[in-house]
Amino acid sequence: MPASERERLARRLRDAGEDFLAERFGDALSTLRPLASRYAAVAEVQELYGLTLYRLGRWTAASHRLEQYEALTRAIDQLPVLADCYRALGRLNDVHDVWDRLRHADPDAETITEGRIVAAGALTDEGRPRDAIRLLEAGPLRPKRPQEHHLRLWYALADLYDRAGDLQRARRGFARIADVEPEFVDVQDRLAALGTHDA
Repeated sequence: MPASERERLARRLRDAGEDFLAERFGDALSTLRPLASRYAAVAEVQELYGLTLYRLGRWTAASHRLEQYEALTRAIDQLPVLADCYRALGRLNDVHDVWDRLRHADPDAETITEGRIVAAGALTDEGRPRDAIRLLEAGPLRPKRPQEHHLRLWYALADLYDRAGDLQRARRGFARIADVEPEFVDVQDRLAALGTHDA
């Protein structure tokens, strides 16, 4: 494309990116919608449009854009988001297929952990909480420097322990999160609900 058009596109993408980061998803959508059809072969447009649709809960449209992004780039970084779209749509077999591809692709720690959480959620949706627990327990439970994706993994696992009636492990899991990030999600409420003694 001509340099002037490329600059305009880059400017509009920057604006949409700023709206996305500020959680002004409607504004980002308004900017990206016309770009997505005009620049169907520009991966960055499809990626940001897909992520914006995802944040707005438009699972089918988001999955189509994220599939297009993957087809254009062969990148795996948005596969957990794509899998979560499939999960929201009840396409649990597709979630498992994405998880299988992801775990064999040697992704970075954050991407594999997010994929693991989504795959465990799909197992839970299928009525297989024990399998979900085993999948999460195979993740990075004791990192030296916990990051947000570790906390999300711990939270998902503690929640499953709670639902399975393993209150001691649930309490320990939520307490571990609170030690690192006391304000993480509703961890204080979860600890308060579990109390300090085994039932």
